[in-house]
Amino acid sequence: MNTPRVDAGNIVGNVYDKYNTRNPIARALMRGFTDAVTDLYQGTGARSVLEVGCGEGLLADHLIRRARPDRFEACDVALRPAPSLDPQLALREASIYALPWPDQSFDLVICCEVLEHLVDPAAGLAELARVSARHVLISTPWEPVWRVLNLARGRYLRALGNTPGHVQHFSRRALLTLAATRLDALRVRRPLPWTVILGDVRR
Repeated sequence: MNTPRVDAGNIVGNVYDKYNTRNPIARALMRGFTDAVTDLYQGTGARSVLEVGCGEGLLADHLIRRARPDRFEACDVALRPAPSLDPQLALREASIYALPWPDQSFDLVICCEVLEHLVDPAAGLAELARVSARHVLISTPWEPVWRVLNLARGRYLRALGNTPGHVQHFSRRALLTLAATRLDALRVRRPLPWTVILGDVRR
């Protein structure tokens, strides 16, 4: 099991390469996730985009190749970019708790598979909403289904299926409740085993 570490208040521990897995079931699940995120992303028509918690940058790379905005930036508290990312992507290190952009800097702010790693996800969501002029797109694993699926494949048994680094466990209702504190007009996708939400920033 990986040992989680803390980077600027984020619990980092899951290093499983889910975007390049060779497991056919995992690949099918990931297709459902990326299709849901891509559908919501393209529907915004955003001309400026920020992804927070981009990790290797693979999701940002996937999205920019399907709909190219004028500006696409991505950041992570522990940036480790994959090779051959789209050259238009602008990458930098930054914490979700202190994003280095002015208020309302982007049409769309994306934050996938991050909130479950945060000690204070409400503070993280507040920063996402602050730097967005229009939309915020978030996703988290669907609990407790996520842990049940981990147990079914024999992973993280001593932790009862909890992925290393996950310190929050969002049911679909719990994520919707959190999203509604900052966002209106919520649009929800439910690809197994995730919840993906797009909302309009409340002003």
